[in-house]
Amino acid sequence: MPSEVRLQRQFARVGATSDAASAERHVLLRADWVYDEALVRGLAAATADLALAGPDGRVVAASVDSAAVDDAARQVAAGQAPAGARRVTPAELADGYNDALRKREPPYLLPLTGDALPQIEQRVFGASYKGVTDLVTLYVWPRPARAVTRWCANVGITPNQVTTASLVLVLIAMALFWTGHYATGLVAAWAMTFLDTVDGKLARVTLQSSPLGNVYDHGIDLVHPPFWWWAWIVGLPAAGWPIDNGAGVLTAIVAGYVLQRVEEGIFIACFKMDMHVWRRFDSKFRLVTARRNPNLLILTVAVLAGRPDIGIVAVAVWTVVSLVIHALRIVQAAIERRRGPLRSWLAAAT
Repeated sequence: MPSEVRLQRQFARVGATSDAASAERHVLLRADWVYDEALVRGLAAATADLALAGPDGRVVAASVDSAAVDDAARQVAAGQAPAGARRVTPAELADGYNDALRKREPPYLLPLTGDALPQIEQRVFGASYKGVTDLVTLYVWPRPARAVTRWCANVGITPNQVTTASLVLVLIAMALFWTGHYATGLVAAWAMTFLDTVDGKLARVTLQSSPLGNVYDHGIDLVHPPFWWWAWIVGLPAAGWPIDNGAGVLTAIVAGYVLQRVEEGIFIACFKMDMHVWRRFDSKFRLVTARRNPNLLILTVAVLAGRPDIGIVAVAVWTVVSLVIHALRIVQAAIERRRGPLRSWLAAAT
């Protein structure tokens, strides 16, 4: 998108939308640079005059009092700090910890040139990715997701349209599992998980995320997995692999899934952070904990081995194990908090 459009969207996202004539402070940004949203937010929140210096030392942005905005604009255009403004680097202006994306990385500030476009795309896309998630999303999907995200952005496909396509795949996969067509059902299920990665990245890189889109996407993510596992059990007789205690297996999976979500909510309520970012162990365990994608991996291996019945039982067992581990982590966190507030290992990193 044009740089001006991107900057306007960033201003809107950080709440810097006051009318210029009535604003007490102004944020000035050179449009020939690409800014991490954290930098724009830091400048918009500044209460004293600041000048943001790029990697070569030239000033590329500033936050100034309205009375000095005209002089400041000329100085920033010339790469100089406005009079009286404190020079800051990107690392000084914005903390590298992103709680929403569960990651720590330096905020980017990149010159917008033709030669730099591949680097810019890679950096902006990388910044849109969650740092703590399952192993498929983290290690398998990034390269193809970047290509599809680029294509969607170029042809004007919106994040909500991608989410709608993923919802269609949810229903297709469920219907195929219900009738015992596990191989084709898994193809649809994995395609859905891929689009579930793309829609969020597309929203972040094009700055089109919204509360409604967030509810739409995460609502689907939250609700559909138990229905997949239910359909899988229903389809076992048609596939020639009935199990004796299907109701018990389903109860273990669904109850375990719901209770794990409850555990995550308890952790956030009690310790003011996501369970999966407390210690390095928790972030590593998130790679394989009994959520949708790790469970799909178990079921895929089972189908390749010709035993979808064993696969769903293994999912039930792993769900119970994950539930117990998360319960133990809550207890350990409660004990640890006696020595003071908990802090994420990511937030504590240097």
